[in-house]
Amino acid sequence: MASFVQYPADHPFPIQNLPYGVFSTDGVASTRPGVAIGDFILDLDAVSRSEWFVDAGVEAEVFQKGTLDPLVASSPESWPLVRAFITRLLSPTSPLKANARAYLVPRETATMHLPITIGDYTDYYASYEHAYNCGVLIRGPENAIQPNWKHLPVAYHGRASSVVVSGTPFHRPTGQILDKVGDKQPIFAPCRRLDYELELAFIYGGAPTKLGSRLSPSEARKHIFGYTLMNDWSARDIQTWEYVPLGPFLSKNFCTTISPWIVSPEALEPFKTKQYDHDPKLLPYLDDPEGFGFDVPLTIEIKTPESGAYAHVSTSNTQHTYYTFAQMLAHHSATGCPLRPSDMLGSGTLSAPRPDGLGSLLERSKMGREPFELDASRKDMTFLRDGDSVKFSAVVKAPGGWSVGFGECEGTVLPAVPFEG
Repeated sequence: MASFVQYPADHPFPIQNLPYGVFSTDGVASTRPGVAIGDFILDLDAVSRSEWFVDAGVEAEVFQKGTLDPLVASSPESWPLVRAFITRLLSPTSPLKANARAYLVPRETATMHLPITIGDYTDYYASYEHAYNCGVLIRGPENAIQPNWKHLPVAYHGRASSVVVSGTPFHRPTGQILDKVGDKQPIFAPCRRLDYELELAFIYGGAPTKLGSRLSPSEARKHIFGYTLMNDWSARDIQTWEYVPLGPFLSKNFCTTISPWIVSPEALEPFKTKQYDHDPKLLPYLDDPEGFGFDVPLTIEIKTPESGAYAHVSTSNTQHTYYTFAQMLAHHSATGCPLRPSDMLGSGTLSAPRPDGLGSLLERSKMGREPFELDASRKDMTFLRDGDSVKFSAVVKAPGGWSVGFGECEGTVLPAVPFEG
């Protein structure tokens, strides 16, 4: 498969990928949907208004609303047709080639925006390795995994209003924390144990489900529009104090960062991997005999203000989910909870079963008890400090030599907003 757009053989955005995003430019401030191809963005709004927009799988208006929401809400059967149409437009024999400048925008000149209008956001806790590591730190190895964990995908409802696109800085959260170990009376102060969580998010698409209806895993899989990198920033000291008995709240609602690009399930087909064996066996409504994971490496880097350069921290993988993404979505609907297009769901922290594959600083620093050397500028790293930047990335190489990338998921910690009260 080839394109008239030129790019290196190992470029993360080849014609085999074609991730969706939403962008603007200095010349045209309004947002519009696009597809990454090499170092360019194919402007789908402009294409939809051209004579080349034929046999596209959807109506032209789908690309003229400034976001990907109309495409996400369209029929899942139409998504492969749209992808095939875009592939034809970018092929070496495409009539678009003669006037490519009218439709291809250099990515370096574009500003990326949230690709969808997120209505609801749910985050899972689906990595066995992460759950075990955290359980050992809190309860010891004998009671690391809670009794319910191997029976259902544990999750919490997040806050959609604080989801931001990569590159958006955020303020250190302030909340109730315990000043010293053993304290019973909390104080109100800036978070001292700010952490990241390496995750893969997935987007529900197609028609909304009705109140009272349920999806099987095989039905749920058809509704996954695509995947994006996600950082579920976490205030560990706020979380420790607040999470009993109802789980995370303020410790998670202050910021969640996602990549600007949504990678389609079709682009990830070559990287399928076997799902986990479930022992004990899952209840029938979660049975997913056709289920699978994806073998995509995920990289974490941190840049301190002192160094000014990113230092590698760990590399995990998307395959470390005990439950398939379809099982997570099916479980969400088990009570008859309606699901709507552009709902976002997170995998939970993805940790690999090795010391250099941990997806959070909570695990890496053993709850802050074991500082580690990040680089020459930070030899006592535990949790994030003001000015630190965290970057997630994911690129996987296919046997044919081409690659699929997710873009970057990056954020910088600003000082806490002063409290006046």
